[in-house]
Amino acid sequence: MGKSDISTQVGQLMVVGFKGKTVPESIIQLIHENRIGGIILFSHNIGSPNELLDLTSTLQLEAKKAGYLYPLLICLDQENGVVRRLGNGTTAFPGAMAIGATSNIENAFNISFATGQELKELGVNWNLAPVLDVNNNPDNPVIGVRSFGEDPRLVAEFGKKSMKGMQRAGIITTLKHFPGHGDSNVDSHLALPVISHNRKRLNEVELVPFIECINEGADTIMSAHVYFPAIEDRENVPATLSKKVINGLLREELGFDGVVTTDCMEMKAISETIGTEKGAVEALNAGVDLVMVSHTLDVQISTIKEIKRALAEGVLKEETIKASLDRLNKLKEKYLSWETTPFHATFATLGSEKHRQLAEKVFQESVTIVKNESLLPLKTNQKILVINPVNHYIYGVEDTKEIKATLSDAMKEISDHVEGYDISETFNITEMKLLIERAKKFEVIVIGTLSVSSKSYEIDLYEKLLKLGIPVVGVAMRNPYDLRYFPKVAAYLATYEFTYLALRTAAKAIFGKSLVSGDLPVTLTVNGTL
Repeated sequence: MGKSDISTQVGQLMVVGFKGKTVPESIIQLIHENRIGGIILFSHNIGSPNELLDLTSTLQLEAKKAGYLYPLLICLDQENGVVRRLGNGTTAFPGAMAIGATSNIENAFNISFATGQELKELGVNWNLAPVLDVNNNPDNPVIGVRSFGEDPRLVAEFGKKSMKGMQRAGIITTLKHFPGHGDSNVDSHLALPVISHNRKRLNEVELVPFIECINEGADTIMSAHVYFPAIEDRENVPATLSKKVINGLLREELGFDGVVTTDCMEMKAISETIGTEKGAVEALNAGVDLVMVSHTLDVQISTIKEIKRALAEGVLKEETIKASLDRLNKLKEKYLSWETTPFHATFATLGSEKHRQLAEKVFQESVTIVKNESLLPLKTNQKILVINPVNHYIYGVEDTKEIKATLSDAMKEISDHVEGYDISETFNITEMKLLIERAKKFEVIVIGTLSVSSKSYEIDLYEKLLKLGIPVVGVAMRNPYDLRYFPKVAAYLATYEFTYLALRTAAKAIFGKSLVSGDLPVTLTVNGTL
């Protein structure tokens, strides 16, 4: 196979995305003319289960028409919890930190297996999960509850089980974000994070879960757009573009011979530094096999052209492309076939009662009563004000700010004496004064938070509410670290996510209608004490 032949296979190294719930002509063209290897889906692509299966089967029919030996790789981020792409008609399973809080690794296997079953029925054959980042930085703006916890061994064990569950269901898995994004305080969707730990520390913390899972048969690994000066001596070169990280550390030292994919190359850590197109060439030279360009057609086309140009000019070696194609074909041979690709709806497990019961069981084992100074359980005849937060803070990987169900909705299921108050996007001093006056009429105040920082309105609000002398219950609906800012609160729960099943489980626990048993998988330091 000469250079002219290998250049026709360059598209196989690309994973692309698009807008809409139907396949656009531009993607059909990329399949037939450029032979792209994979598709990444987001929430904006996903309608009802039937619509999604129509989408994935249309994509695969086009690949079959184009003469593909194996079906397209079709992936999404179904981490569960705060990062989930599937919507109505599917099961809302708990995410990583909620599962970590159960202290039961079998929950990781069972949730991942069930997730894999639902994905497979919808024509998705590759899940960008599990997250193996060790979240030991309370101020991490991008990982947080997407991690199983702060203990490398716990993350390794839960990660292995999660990987195995998905594989058992016949789904390709992806370990992310190598070599570890857990101790960053910058979101790589927005800028380039730097993790400055020495190699000894990386070996003892960040790399532990990856090593364990590689040894247990990892399928693919996603690189982090993070700079690790202890490994890469070129300044501000992220792991994705570093030959020392990908070929040196991951392949040669750790022995990983599977597929390596980039995170999206349109993220600002890449697009606003080296640029997406040149970054793609650098990534392939570093040892990456798949390049993700998730959103923009023009950038997808220009990236393919740049890779072909680099190959023609010898900047990118033919043997490098061949090695990547070999690894990809080996992966596809193991997982993909035209015979097992769904083109018609069966939906035997999708959103099933069995899966709903599994989710409820794990949520009950995960919701954590962090603190209770003889305040809980509340009585259903008490007059309770529930303050719902505005989702003004969002991880770059999340799709939407909307909270469709609230904590007050969940508590109203149990008591007729609950009144809800939704914090507005424009919450200000005047509104706070009115809220404090209103709060004086209640016997108990329950306040939900999502991700509190030192500048958040919740800090001032909590202080003013506590001064009223009315008991306050705090519910961390995403980030358990929020308690650091409210040390004087009488009772505090963590749900790790604001999916409705999680909130309903917390509501039941608040009223003593459900016995929850979660343990914090992270350390909370409040005013210098635990």
